[in-house]
Amino acid sequence: MSQPFNRFKEVSNKTIRTAIVLIVLLLSSGTLFYWAHEKYPLIDAFFMTVITISTVGFGVIHPLSDFGKLFTSGLIMFSLGSLAWVGSSLARFVFDGELKDYLKTYRVDKKIMKLKDHTIIVGYGRNGEQAAMELRDYGVDFVVIDKRETVMNRIREDENLLYIHGDATHEEILFQARIEHAKALIATTPNDADNVFVVLTARSINPGLKIISRASEMESITKLRRAGATNVIMPERIGGQRMAKLVTQPDVVEFLEYILLQQSKDVSLEEISCTQMATCFVNKALKVLHAKDKSGINIIGIKISGAKYVFNPDPELTLSRGDQLFVLGSPVQIKEFRNLLENQK
Repeated sequence: MSQPFNRFKEVSNKTIRTAIVLIVLLLSSGTLFYWAHEKYPLIDAFFMTVITISTVGFGVIHPLSDFGKLFTSGLIMFSLGSLAWVGSSLARFVFDGELKDYLKTYRVDKKIMKLKDHTIIVGYGRNGEQAAMELRDYGVDFVVIDKRETVMNRIREDENLLYIHGDATHEEILFQARIEHAKALIATTPNDADNVFVVLTARSINPGLKIISRASEMESITKLRRAGATNVIMPERIGGQRMAKLVTQPDVVEFLEYILLQQSKDVSLEEISCTQMATCFVNKALKVLHAKDKSGINIIGIKISGAKYVFNPDPELTLSRGDQLFVLGSPVQIKEFRNLLENQK
């Protein structure tokens, strides 16, 4: 379970244990006093203690000595103080929002336990938040991990975010995020050392995981790749390249942003796996798809068997189920092409 859940559980358990100890102490000390000092029968001593602690207002069972009256007065005041402390502790959980946080975290943890083929985002700064927004727009399940309390308060305001409050450099936190069942991890913390450790740990747990990591320093790129990162991104470098391109090729940059970043409903650039490609297209030339004629899309590139990229591919290029097609078209056209590729008889 995540840290708010554990903290609430620890505090509430401590309160419950303290309350039990106080009740046992009050009952045992009162019963012993009335039995030994006031010469009450044992059952009467216990009953006298119970009605005194509960302040129900019943009368004295047997006459009390002066010291017995003082002890009873002290027992009443001590029991009232103890019950008031227990009650205030429970009220604080409710009215300070800790109970609300507990219930929300409990629901979140239950949802996380059902995740599969999801993405883990480590760090919820500017990069992590942007990654979360993009994944949400594409309907990808994800869970956010962050150790900062101020960030967690902001995350909890979004009812749809799944989160874990903890340090992702610890294996148990990654296991809470079900890393063994995840398909990707995005490490966005500004500390390169933390990113290296997260990547190394994640790769050792899930060898088939796709890992994208942020890097702040050039020398960290090699370290991250050696640790197991699939891709390494330097936001500052990309930002500088983009600004320079806006000077030299502004229309090209704006065109690509229109397609990739602005989420236009008119046009989309997507990758389509050939894994589920119909048998009639396997080991056949690209031209047999008749992609442009039947669906209206344009195949602008192919990644051959996960290694080589081919741009503006030759129509005679042979297709295989290990290829990835990069297609440009409207969402409707891409849907039609995907159906053609996978369901053609």
